[in-house]
Amino acid sequence: MKNSLHGARIVAVAEIQTPLGPMTALATEHGLAALWFDARERFAAAIGDAPDDPDHPAIAAARRWLSAYWAGEDPRAIPVPLDLHGTAFQRAVWQQLLTIPPGHTRSYGAVAAGVGGGAVARATGAACGANPVGVIVPCHRVVGANGSLTGFAAGLPRKTALLQHEGVLLA
Repeated sequence: MKNSLHGARIVAVAEIQTPLGPMTALATEHGLAALWFDARERFAAAIGDAPDDPDHPAIAAARRWLSAYWAGEDPRAIPVPLDLHGTAFQRAVWQQLLTIPPGHTRSYGAVAAGVGGGAVARATGAACGANPVGVIVPCHRVVGANGSLTGFAAGLPRKTALLQHEGVLLA
């Protein structure tokens, strides 16, 4: 399906500038379906010929959220309609990620325990890696059991910068 991400029809796309580089936002008629760093070419098939629409309500909300985040404000009061597509397990992990407040981290094991049902850290890590909405769904706040920084789809330097921005790590 052209203009689709995991079967969801993409109706708008836009680039959002951040201090860590541009993020590409994809929206469906139901909300923000994806927000990725370095993605325009990588996800060209999902984007297809979806129109550039920086004023789409979900994309505009994501821009406001990111602006507040980078200004050092708590962006959680800014609602961003999300339309996350993945397996039931992935969606459960992403919902757990949304409970991690700015400036805090959780281990993969703690996120797995929050999901319940015998979830394990390794599968939780894979679900974090499949997170379609970076920063807003804060997979960057998940760390190894010993506090080490492990995998991040946008690269460990960006994960480090995000955690430094939130005051979790010293610059």
